[in-house]
Amino acid sequence: MSQNSFTETRSIEPIPDNERHGSLFSQFTLWLGANLQITAVITGALAIVFGGDVFWSLIGLAIGQVAGGVVMALHAAQGPKLGIPQMISSRVQFGVYGACLPILLVCLMYLGFIATGAVLSGQAISAIFGISETSGIVIFAMLTLLVAYSGYRLIHLMGKLASLIGIIAFFWLFYRVGTLHSLRTLVTVQPFHWATLLTAVGLSASWQITFGPYVADYSRYLPARTSSRKVFFAVSSGSVIGAQVAMTMGVFAAALSQGKLLGREVEYIVSLGGSGGVAIPLYLSIAFGKLTINTLNAYGSMMCLATVYSCRGRVVQLSRLARFSILATVIIIATGVAMLGQHSFLSAFKSFLLFLLTFFTPWSAVNLVDYYFFNHQPIDIKALNNPAGKYRAWNAVGLGTYFSGW
Repeated sequence: MSQNSFTETRSIEPIPDNERHGSLFSQFTLWLGANLQITAVITGALAIVFGGDVFWSLIGLAIGQVAGGVVMALHAAQGPKLGIPQMISSRVQFGVYGACLPILLVCLMYLGFIATGAVLSGQAISAIFGISETSGIVIFAMLTLLVAYSGYRLIHLMGKLASLIGIIAFFWLFYRVGTLHSLRTLVTVQPFHWATLLTAVGLSASWQITFGPYVADYSRYLPARTSSRKVFFAVSSGSVIGAQVAMTMGVFAAALSQGKLLGREVEYIVSLGGSGGVAIPLYLSIAFGKLTINTLNAYGSMMCLATVYSCRGRVVQLSRLARFSILATVIIIATGVAMLGQHSFLSAFKSFLLFLLTFFTPWSAVNLVDYYFFNHQPIDIKALNNPAGKYRAWNAVGLGTYFSGW
């Protein structure tokens, strides 16, 4: 990406040293902003909706945040050292062709998150402009396409704005909830049940771990000399703090709603902050927060599909038309899924998160253990695109370990 160009021109090829830029603060704000948003709120609410109490749900969510945040931040630390998107580096563990399986599962993840984000944003846009939720979903899809096409610089700029907007919005929501309701009563310790605690741990851990397949995509432009430890702490602190704040609000909202959350998630969350003139800024903050994270998902899907295409044995440099076409296709498909599933959101979303945990926990384990404990040699970037090279077409050991983790 040229220093003078705001629209990114790189795709999955290595980032040259003379194009490396950015700061650790931008990593913190990107992941703080990506987590201070409505889908994280709903994820926290699920711990209550599916049988948990407030106290043990908050404990379980915090445990899952830290455990999952460590995993995703270890992936982030690979970005500056390798200078390539996360999933293409998986060819070291799985082989040039073998890596396509987890990559395609990642694409499925992106579609699901884009769709669920579109559902919630559609509710917010509908409330702001007085249009149907379906129309709101379409408008949101067009905005996602525009930002994702612009690429890396705009994504990080939006991360900073989303952090600021999210901090203001959540400060207000917590102030209102704490003023109008007795939080002490809500947090009263209830009898302990392993099942509900583990549900909360699984929800937040899966939330964090699912960032793993693309978190390095947003750190790969940092200078190669950037401290891995500092990248780890910048990313993990932003992601864990943002997610726990948002999920805590979700827990309180679900506990207060007495069943009113189902089917009107966005409307109910906004109602906790007030009505009239206060509601519109809250709806806007929800839409903007979702635009930030949905852009990450759309951008990541483009990287993954380019990685699959490059299995043919050459480095892919996507033209601007190709970038736009891939992004448009992914977003159109995800928008269709959103329209079909907008009326059964919560039950489908819980199943989706736990499904992702099943597939991405073993992928993360294989990638991280190999990278940090076994493969101490620098990655041969050229060999990543050669099925006949040192990483082979299929890595039976890596794939066998991955399948056994299911």
